[in-house]
Amino acid sequence: MGKSKQVGNHKSDKKKNIAKTWKTKRRTKDLDQIHADMIPANAVKLLKQDVDYDVTGCAQHYCLHCITVDYRRYFVDLKALKEHFKTKVHKRRLKQLKEEPYTQAEAERAAGMGSYIPPKTVDVQTQQVEEDMD
Repeated sequence: MGKSKQVGNHKSDKKKNIAKTWKTKRRTKDLDQIHADMIPANAVKLLKQDVDYDVTGCAQHYCLHCITVDYRRYFVDLKALKEHFKTKVHKRRLKQLKEEPYTQAEAERAAGMGSYIPPKTVDVQTQQVEEDMD
């Protein structure tokens, strides 16, 4: 007869979407979404948040550029935020944000509905930190 093929195991319900789990585990916000957050009107709302005791640092020390989809980068104090500005992760993100965000007009030009215009560079600098944030 031979050995029968194993159809499933007890943990099969947890392994069904393993590929999706790994693909979305460390998903970050898209660069165009971060550019939308960097607009001065939106940036003021994010940087001047109300005190929230459930969030690290009471939601007062926030990195505007280093955001993931479901996790914002809050820091314990001003010193930790300043140290983060010196890290490779933050500098890499600033370098990515220097390119202009992808638009619908650029997508249409890529599809042959216009002539190619190279993307412009945007001046992105580390956010200003107020010393009286403590």
